[in-house]
Amino acid sequence: MFFDRPDSGELAVLVHLEFSQLESSEDPREFEELVLAAGGDPVAFITGKRAMPTAKYFVGTGKLEEIRETVEQEGAQLVIFDHNLSPSQERNIEAYLGCRVLDRTGLILDIFAQRARTHEGKLQVELAQLRHMSTRLIRGWTHLERQKGGIGLRGPGETQLESDRRMLRERIQYIERRLDKVRKTRAEGRRSRSRASVPTVSLVGYTNAGKSTLFNRLADSDVFAANQLFATLDPTMRRIEVEDVGPVVLADTVGFISHLPHRLVEAFRATLEEAATADLLLHVVDASEMGRDEQIAHVDEVLEEIKANELPTLMVFNKIDLLGHEEGRIDRDEHGVPWRVWVSAVTGAGIGQLAAALRERLGTGVISARLELEPSQGRLRAELHNRGVVSNEEYLDNGNVSLEVKISTVNLAQMRAHDAEADDAFTAAGHPKPKPTLY
Repeated sequence: MFFDRPDSGELAVLVHLEFSQLESSEDPREFEELVLAAGGDPVAFITGKRAMPTAKYFVGTGKLEEIRETVEQEGAQLVIFDHNLSPSQERNIEAYLGCRVLDRTGLILDIFAQRARTHEGKLQVELAQLRHMSTRLIRGWTHLERQKGGIGLRGPGETQLESDRRMLRERIQYIERRLDKVRKTRAEGRRSRSRASVPTVSLVGYTNAGKSTLFNRLADSDVFAANQLFATLDPTMRRIEVEDVGPVVLADTVGFISHLPHRLVEAFRATLEEAATADLLLHVVDASEMGRDEQIAHVDEVLEEIKANELPTLMVFNKIDLLGHEEGRIDRDEHGVPWRVWVSAVTGAGIGQLAAALRERLGTGVISARLELEPSQGRLRAELHNRGVVSNEEYLDNGNVSLEVKISTVNLAQMRAHDAEADDAFTAAGHPKPKPTLY
């Protein structure tokens, strides 16, 4: 049978099993938070243990009967499994229980669909949903008693199914083309920032680790942040100033979660590429979470999948206020380089130390210079302002302009390579071009 999705008010029975032969299982607390984030109303939580899932119903017949009785007693409209079900398992369970069944991937997709706000985010969610739906399309047409193959057995059900599959394929191809344009646009933006030597810092981390709150604190922004899973979904970018470094692009990305559905990783590749191409990752961790080590491991898995696991990373242990700590601190490695900062994005504790760590990790060398430019050098003056390296400007009596400049060695080397006028100006200011090293 086919179950239409109601608009609201779903009473849900939650099912969470532990399997002794599987390496890891989901956190039941997180599962319940996901259901609440989707707008569900949990009325019962059924748990159990098995060696392995069954092929037909995923659970044993005894547990399945327990779920059916609970559904009838509670008047539930939906049963949600904290596991990924195959299409046949989902259909078999629905037929036995007589109500809708949703697995973990479907639940997360539902949350993403609710939270997407931008056109790009909606396209990415729709793509993931269509790919998920394509494996379950048959469930919508079983009322026509469709049977595969055989002369005289091809009926309207199969014709309708083929039509739906064709429309799905066409829609998927259309969205993929649109997202390809998004990727190209983002790639061009990254090339522009690279040409201007503007570093990018991407916030990554487990969902609800406080990334958006930290983003707002650093960027003085107003991105929506709440104590719930996937409070924000669409990527946000802001330009901030880091002392002794200059302008930096700060990017807030979608939160990760244990066993993040592969379809979502694929659909959100355009967004996650901002993390994969960043100059520095800020891996935000909920320091108050008992399972923070497992959450770090789950984030590392996704970073490896998008080939961002080798990027320079600064760990940010957030929510130290929940641990009773009023002050932040910087932890350094054996070389004295900051590798972890303890902060509270809510109270502001440790934000100064985080800014200092960013200066050290991004400021690979900064030159301070005072340049005196003639009126004819307006193009060079505009370029310096465009790169955001001018800290003070003063007009002189002789008609020239005096600029106080703080520029990274990388930025300066790039300017000198393409602009002889810039090379001459910095040389006159007492910063000659370094001589090439001979080997």
